[in-house]
Amino acid sequence: MQRIGVDAVSVARVALAVKRSGRGFLNKVYTPAEQAYCAGDAERLAGRWAAKEAVIKCFDGTSICFPRRRIEVLPGPNGAPRARLLGNDRGARVEVSITHHSRLAVATAHLEMPDLVDSLLPAPEPVLLPERPRDAHKGTFGTAVVLAGSLGFTGAAYLAATAAARTGAGLVRLLVADSIYPILAAKCTEVMATPVTEVAPGAIGHAAYDSILRQLTGAEVGVIGPGLGRDRSTWRLVLDLAVHARCPLVIDADGLNALADSPRAKGKLGKNRVLTPHPGEMARLMGRTIEAIAADRTAAARKAAREWGAVVVLKGAHTVVAHPDGRCNEDPHEVPALASGGTGDVLSGIIGGLIAQGSEPYAAAVSGVYIHAAAGRRIAQRLGESGLLASDLLLEIPQVMNVLRQGGL
Repeated sequence: MQRIGVDAVSVARVALAVKRSGRGFLNKVYTPAEQAYCAGDAERLAGRWAAKEAVIKCFDGTSICFPRRRIEVLPGPNGAPRARLLGNDRGARVEVSITHHSRLAVATAHLEMPDLVDSLLPAPEPVLLPERPRDAHKGTFGTAVVLAGSLGFTGAAYLAATAAARTGAGLVRLLVADSIYPILAAKCTEVMATPVTEVAPGAIGHAAYDSILRQLTGAEVGVIGPGLGRDRSTWRLVLDLAVHARCPLVIDADGLNALADSPRAKGKLGKNRVLTPHPGEMARLMGRTIEAIAADRTAAARKAAREWGAVVVLKGAHTVVAHPDGRCNEDPHEVPALASGGTGDVLSGIIGGLIAQGSEPYAAAVSGVYIHAAAGRRIAQRLGESGLLASDLLLEIPQVMNVLRQGGL
């Protein structure tokens, strides 16, 4: 099978991206060899950008999302540009041509595929889904306890809890402050909303520690932090739960802010913790700038996993999942449509839902990230890249999992 892709990009646009984001932009798009060859030259960088986009367009209409960094465009022996699909060992051949017209870099890609196009996807670690025995009951698939929500952030609690249920957890219990309980009780039909005594309007404080710890003791997983708020007593509660709870915990959003406020907790968290920061939260966790994190996301995730003693999910295009033992996985998806409030809450619920069913935390994180991104991509194919709501993902989760179980995606 043969495919052709064409793309053009403004040289000035690429130069502006380099000026604004520097090393972060370069590391996101270009391999080290490409960066060395281009040496900051905007025309060369633009030419390679256009060539990568042209190669990506060869996959239009397929389920493939080939990352730009895994397409390397360098001069061949005769000086003409030559493209390589890094990680592809299936015999695919790509020919590219690059020209410059006025202020544009224009590229054409010609892709020859001896095998099915789906075989070209750079394989992440396996997406492992929990088994669903024929004689199962709700107890078979575990209980997830979600501690989330505060005044103005009831949606975060709803999204995380419902995502855990949609992923297949047998029971989901949502713990929320007294004053927002009526909202969540009405909103969450299948999730068991439970009121918790609050220390301020909408805020759960450390006084609830013992009762929440008991709830977690009887669960397979806890999801802590989405929309939980920034009351100091809330942060003390999160910190103690993160250290002492015996079940696995997925810690997100305000839960991560609580940890960042207590760097002494590094290396002291309980076993089987999963931290799910976006770049800003990661910068706070590591005491670095967002730009420093973006400069080498894989190294940042690995370092955070080692220092915190937890699985770290650094969210963004090509989300990175790192384990304290050195294992690391980069998701193949770029889904701009997921740049919408609440989608991270859904991801924390998906990971929690997988752990509830028996997945170990690292495998749940890798698989959860893939399911989340694939769901977003499928919705974007229908709606476009803008306008996706976090709640749109909820019904897509089981559909993606069903396709995966049948060997698709």
